[in-house]
Amino acid sequence: MDPLLFDSGLELARKIKSREITSTDAVEAHIRHIELVNPIVNAMVKDRFNKARAEARRADEELKEKGPDGVPVYHGVPCTIKESFQLTGMPQTSGLVARRDRISEQDATTVARMREAGAIPLGVTNVPELCMWMETNNLIYGRSNNPYNREHIVGGSSGGEGCIIGAGGSPFGLGADIGGSIRMPAFFNGVFGHKASSNLIPNTGQYPISFDGTLNYLATGPICRRAEDLWPLVKLMAGPDGVDPNTREQPLGDPGTVDLTSLTVVDIEDNGHTPVSLDLRLAQRRVTDHLVKNGARLVVAKPDLLRKSFDIWSSSLSHESKTSFVEMMGDGRQVSPIIELFKWFFQRSNHTFPAIMLGITEAFEHLFPGRIRKFFRLGQELREEMNELVGPKGIFLFPSHAYPAPRHNYPLMRPFNFVYTGILNIMEMPVTQVPLGLNSEGLPLGVQVGATHGNDHLTVAVAMELERAFGGWVPPDF
Repeated sequence: MDPLLFDSGLELARKIKSREITSTDAVEAHIRHIELVNPIVNAMVKDRFNKARAEARRADEELKEKGPDGVPVYHGVPCTIKESFQLTGMPQTSGLVARRDRISEQDATTVARMREAGAIPLGVTNVPELCMWMETNNLIYGRSNNPYNREHIVGGSSGGEGCIIGAGGSPFGLGADIGGSIRMPAFFNGVFGHKASSNLIPNTGQYPISFDGTLNYLATGPICRRAEDLWPLVKLMAGPDGVDPNTREQPLGDPGTVDLTSLTVVDIEDNGHTPVSLDLRLAQRRVTDHLVKNGARLVVAKPDLLRKSFDIWSSSLSHESKTSFVEMMGDGRQVSPIIELFKWFFQRSNHTFPAIMLGITEAFEHLFPGRIRKFFRLGQELREEMNELVGPKGIFLFPSHAYPAPRHNYPLMRPFNFVYTGILNIMEMPVTQVPLGLNSEGLPLGVQVGATHGNDHLTVAVAMELERAFGGWVPPDF
C-alpha cells in the first residue's frame, strides 16, 4: 500500500499545506487503491474520479495563491460519501429500484460543509435497500464484501462507507445512523465511527428521511481510519442549517482538555439477553483494565431494561414515525409486502428479502398500539437510568455487536443482534466505535464508548487514547 493510505485526513492536509505532497498525489493514491480493491469488495458504487482530479488540481493552484494559512482544514484531502446523501451529480437511490435514475442536483448540508472544509469526494458508497438492514446488498448495486474476509458482511447501512475506509481507499467519509448504521460498519470493517449526540448535526439531504420524532434518533457523523479526524469532522458538520427542524446549537467540549484519570468508566458487558462472543468480551476487558490502570474509576453495571432493547428500539421508532416503511418501499406509494413476498419467491420482486420482511413486521406491529406505547415509555425510563448511571463526567463501554462480522446472509438467522448499537440511538447519546485489533480469524474487534448527551468530546478523547494504546485500524491484506 502507498504510505499515504495510512495517514489520517489531518496528516494528509498537513503534508499538502507544507508541500511535502500535492492534493493530486493524495487523490491519485486513493484512486489507484480503490481501482485495485473495489472489484473485490464492491464498496464504491459510483465514482467521480475525473472531477476529483480536476478539484485536486484546483486545490494545488489555490494553495500556491493563498498559502497554507489561507486554505481550510481539509484542503485537498480525498473522502467518500454514503450514497443515501445528496452529492451533486451523483446517484441517490438508497438501493431502491424505483429511484434508480435519481441524480442529486445539490449537496446535503453535511456534504457541503465537508467540501467547504476542503475535502474532495471520490464517489459514493453502497447501502442496503432503504438503509434498513445489517447487510449491505441491494438490487441496483449488489452486495459488498468485508475487506478482511470476502465471505463476511460489511454491515449496514453505511456498509460501503465503512468498507472502503477499512480497505484503505479513503481516510474518512460520511455516514448516518438510526440503528447502528455508522458504528456497526465501522466495527465490522475495523475503523472509527461516531454517532453524535441527538440533534447536533443536520440530517438534511438524506434519503430516506422523515421530518418527525424519529429525527431525534437519526444521527449523521464521520467514519475515519484514524481517530484524530473524528473531532474536526464533528465540529465542522455541527450546527443548525435552517432546514432540519430538530438540529440546534449545542456547546461542544474539547477532547484535548479531558483528564482521563478523572473519568468514571461504566462497564456493561452485555444486554442481558443476547450473549457476546468471548473475543469481544476479552477485548472490552482489556479496555477497562487499561483505563483503570491509568486512574479511571470503574463501575460494573447491568441495566435490566437493556434486555428489552429490540422492543424498545422498534416501538420507539413506530411511536415517533409518521411515514410507513411500505410507503418508502414504493418511493411515496404504498406497496403490499405480502404481494412482494410472493413475487420474491419467483424472483420477480424489485425488493430484497429483508426489506419485504421489515414491511410485513411493520404491519403486524401496528396492530398492537398498546405494546408500542408501553415500550416507548420503557425506553424513556432506560434513558433516564443510563444518564444517571454514567453522569456528566463518565463514559460507558458496551459491546459493538454479539460477535465480529458474520458471514453473508447470517443476519437473516439472527436479525435482532443489531440492538447492541440500535438501543443507543433511542438513548440519544453520543457513541464512538473504536477498533481494537483483530481476532484469531483475522476479523476486527472493537467496543462502543458512550457518554451522556452533549459529551461527544469525552467519547472521542477515549477513542484517541485507545488508538494510542491498542493501535487502532489494522490495514487488511489484499
